[in-house]
Amino acid sequence: MNNLSFEFFPPATAEGAVKLRAVTHELARLTPEFFSVTYGAGGSTRERTLATVLDIIGAGHVAAPHLSCIGATRESLAETLALYKQNGIRRLVALRGDLPSGMGSIGEFSYATELVRFIRERHGDEFTIEVAAYPEYHPQSRYAARDIEHFVAKVEAGAQSAITQFFFNADAYFHFVDEVRRRGVTIPIVPGIMPFHNYAKIARFAAKDAIDIPRWIALKMEGFMDDAAAIRAFGLDVITALCQRLLAGGAPGIHFYTMNQAALTSEIVERLRH
Repeated sequence: MNNLSFEFFPPATAEGAVKLRAVTHELARLTPEFFSVTYGAGGSTRERTLATVLDIIGAGHVAAPHLSCIGATRESLAETLALYKQNGIRRLVALRGDLPSGMGSIGEFSYATELVRFIRERHGDEFTIEVAAYPEYHPQSRYAARDIEHFVAKVEAGAQSAITQFFFNADAYFHFVDEVRRRGVTIPIVPGIMPFHNYAKIARFAAKDAIDIPRWIALKMEGFMDDAAAIRAFGLDVITALCQRLLAGGAPGIHFYTMNQAALTSEIVERLRH
């Protein structure tokens, strides 16, 4: 399986950083192409994101920090890019991002396309740029066609690969890929997959971002009540089957949203490889 990658969020405590090093060591045995590290709204975790990325690089692995542009200025983004370049980082996940609560201005950038173009203008091909894709369309997009246009624009601006928002409907992914391929997009579009670490939390994430959890999955999960073992077993089966279908249908790999945990992701990858 090619293009295997794992996503972390930057730990907020020293204890969390120690735990994440152990998780990184565990997942590194699965030989991912890279690890990515999220970036808080408005750049609120820039230092922690960089520290986490440098920890991963220091352990001998490839790491890609997320970089969001909402609420940022050209000067602040130029400074962050210079900092990343200075520290040997050559892969980025370029995102629009969310405006932090209480921040009044969206800054000098409104869309990820502008960020991708800015990176290319300043640094040429020095960075490999990943962007986001939304198989069930961006929650703020009123029309599907407009969301497709925005994605195509990011690719035309210089994106080299895409990672999708998490989803549970393989048909949505295949439809999205077909739509952008018809518009001339050839870059890899890697499905982002969220194992069922905590069903209630994932259901909240899904509701917030207009992601469909199939009714049969939701009813089964809710029916297990507090049976953690049954939830874990069912969740593993559902996500493994989803990944198998995606890979069989031509997906170039899988990007796992790990929630800074190794066990479920490791088991799913091992199942896929046997």
